[in-house]
Amino acid sequence: MKLFARIRENERLKLLLLAIPFVVFIFMFSYVPLFGWVYSFFNYKPGIPLSKTPFVGFENFSLIFTFYKKQIWGVLRNTLIFSALGLLSSPIPMIFAIFLNEIRSVKYKKIVQTTTTLPNFISWVIVFSLAFSIFSDSGVVNNTLISLGLIESPTMLMGNANAVYIFQLLLGWWKHTGWSAIIYIAAISGIDMELYDAAAVDGAGRFAKMRHITLPGMLPTYLVLLLLSIGSIISVGFDQYFVFYNALVAEKIEVIDTFVFRVGISKNDYSFATAVGIMKTFVSLFLLFTANNIAKRVRGEAII
Repeated sequence: MKLFARIRENERLKLLLLAIPFVVFIFMFSYVPLFGWVYSFFNYKPGIPLSKTPFVGFENFSLIFTFYKKQIWGVLRNTLIFSALGLLSSPIPMIFAIFLNEIRSVKYKKIVQTTTTLPNFISWVIVFSLAFSIFSDSGVVNNTLISLGLIESPTMLMGNANAVYIFQLLLGWWKHTGWSAIIYIAAISGIDMELYDAAAVDGAGRFAKMRHITLPGMLPTYLVLLLLSIGSIISVGFDQYFVFYNALVAEKIEVIDTFVFRVGISKNDYSFATAVGIMKTFVSLFLLFTANNIAKRVRGEAII
């Protein structure tokens, strides 16, 4: 018994040692930068030591609700719309994973999975270049439609403010669906195959198995990812909206992350940008814990 106990202790020690580099990484890049929050309470200017910088207290936070109120509401509206569209379309990777799992040909399944996963590794700068060559005034789509006589003048899709939300949503689907489906494919592989055999004996078809076995088996994974998505509902990202930003669609595509960048870097107002970032962090935490408590009351399970 002592030998087995010693083996277990050694295994635990190995796991602890393996985890240390990741804990250090998280601490260095997620907790150490929190020291920068102190700049939100000063009128900080680059090159001036913090000890010689005027202390302004909560003045930068008050600017969010006064001087920048109109801009903040605009970027908050855009952020929430993009987040809401993302949450409404969150079942798409799960559905894609279910149908991908139903492909009988292993070779064809690998081709489909590889093809749909690759876009995730393409930079948004490259995606913008591809979209520009396809949808710009002189792009493939407009040239084809004009040559076919379907339109007389080119359509400015990337400069159409009314199409921003749907256009960016479709680009996000194309880029992330295959990658997001991987975790659901892993969840499917964890479902007991005997359930499918028993369903086959009872005469269940492929769609019946998908509905009554595969889908329920994936729901816990989906709910966990949904809770995490709710926690980051005002952190929709930066790269995508930054590269597609232009004067024609600026009112609809500006989100909190790009706003913080433009105020903090372009205007050198680091203190106010930090204050906005702090507010975003606390709102995200509030949403995460709220969603977690709702899930705990409804399902009896939570992630925190």
